Amino acid sequence: MQIILLGAPGAGKGTQAKRLSAKYNLLHVSTGDIFRENIKNSTDIGIIAKSFIDKGQLVPNDVTVEIVKERLEQEDCKNQGYLLDGFPRNIEQAIELDKFSKIDLVLNIGVDINKLINRITGRRVCPKCGASYHVTTLNGETLCKACKTELILRDDDNEETVTKRIEVYNKQTAPLIDYYKKQGKIATVDGNLGIDETFNQIVKILG
Repeated sequence: MQIILLGAPGAGKGTQAKRLSAKYNLLHVSTGDIFRENIKNSTDIGIIAKSFIDKGQLVPNDVTVEIVKERLEQEDCKNQGYLLDGFPRNIEQAIELDKFSKIDLVLNIGVDINKLINRITGRRVCPKCGASYHVTTLNGETLCKACKTELILRDDDNEETVTKRIEVYNKQTAPLIDYYKKQGKIATVDGNLGIDETFNQIVKILG
């Protein structure tokens, strides 16, 4: 099964992807993770991506499509179902994706804008192992519970950049809802609920 997770920044796509990956034995293919790895290693694509991400802008279509296509052509994706998290981000990317992948279902996670902003600006991540936390549950702790590394606020998680990212999402990515609705492939869940409740909605859809 090939699934796309759709939703604005902070909707919880990454969290739900990890759970779904474990339950249904699906590969979690995250463009954000791919780009962050390239940024960390200062690759050519990483340097290009960082210049856009730091401004709250999207990475150019040709770069994004190519990196996803290369990932889906690897053996594990050929032999196993996968979840696409963070791709496609616009109609043009969706059209290109249709050329090299057969998508079975698009799960759209809907969340109110104020909740999105609070979720993202309060997020703290571990630069070493990638674990993600929120200030409301950290109780003042500043170290990663998994590897004891000092947690950080990502450069693109400040309120100004987050607001720009949401505006870009509404303009460029939200139209994908109608795109996939016309294909009869989309299902929407309420992401305003807790993580468990949202996950249970998705499980009911998948059956």
